[in-house]
Amino acid sequence: MKLNRRAVFGTVTASALALSLAACGGGDDDDSGSDGDMVSGEIIGTGASFPDAYYAAAIEAYADVNPDLIVTYDAVGSGTGKSDFGEGLNDFAGTDSLVAEGDGPEEGAYQYIPTVAAPITVSYNLPDVEGVQLGQETLAAIFQGDITSWDDDAIAADNPDLELPTTDITIAHRSDGSGTTGNFTLFLDEATDTWTLGAGDTVEWPSNSVGGDGNTGVAQNIQNTEGAIGYVDLADATETGLTFASIENADGNFVQPSLEGTTAGLDGAVVNDDLSYNPLNASGPEAYPITAPTYILIQTEYEDADKAAGVKAFLTWLLTDGQEIAADVHFAALPEGLQQQALDTLNETIPD
Repeated sequence: MKLNRRAVFGTVTASALALSLAACGGGDDDDSGSDGDMVSGEIIGTGASFPDAYYAAAIEAYADVNPDLIVTYDAVGSGTGKSDFGEGLNDFAGTDSLVAEGDGPEEGAYQYIPTVAAPITVSYNLPDVEGVQLGQETLAAIFQGDITSWDDDAIAADNPDLELPTTDITIAHRSDGSGTTGNFTLFLDEATDTWTLGAGDTVEWPSNSVGGDGNTGVAQNIQNTEGAIGYVDLADATETGLTFASIENADGNFVQPSLEGTTAGLDGAVVNDDLSYNPLNASGPEAYPITAPTYILIQTEYEDADKAAGVKAFLTWLLTDGQEIAADVHFAALPEGLQQQALDTLNETIPD
């Protein structure tokens, strides 16, 4: 999808974020105080499992700020979240991928609100083997089934100092429609010349693969299967105790997934008019190449004024004080510029 581009945001720093939060808390014309309006009622969200750890922590923290607004979020996957949104089954939807034809929401009926970003790890299960490095073309060959053993010459070339086992490779992937899959396959599609499976929330994986429900399901499959390799968000991979591979970035450096690498990957990313952006395979010596955004879809017109007020209040807090807890659960806060753009768009979409 080619969209008009309007802004570039830079790397967020602690001081910049503090200034941004202060500015957002004191604006007279955008009414975006860090508490949001102290509204009551209940709002329901469903969608992506990729940001679930962050949303769970944020909802818990927000309950202390405004206990009269009950916020629930069910991490059923981006595909289901978008479908629910199109059918009017939720008040907001979480998604890591953009809305495509047939996903559910109709054009003009939704607005993207970016929330946080995080790395998608490439995690593997090889007992006593740490420090695996994978080039971009090697990674593509593994996940489309061209490389089926860990001692393959291509993996060995990326890891000249490692003794690799003859263990067969099992690909662990999402079985549900997933924005994590969408971003991971989009990275392989854009960054390599040899990827053949396409990009999307679902793809046709090779026979040496096993599906898991949600990021936690993929993480469990990796943990339980010697020789497995899969893609998992940093929060779930860390919680499960998985081992991460270092992935070749656009500058040719092998980089571990981290919040620092994620923030470096955000540096210079271009924001489109609809607030979507693509930080995958960003340039920079320290940039982690599989850095994924995540969004909340809001309605452009809410029939229920109380629901609209609740969504606005929660997201206002999420984009201000809620950014401060992102790093605690392995997510990167939005850069200052994008944070303010998201607040402005929220206020334009759901006016007082």
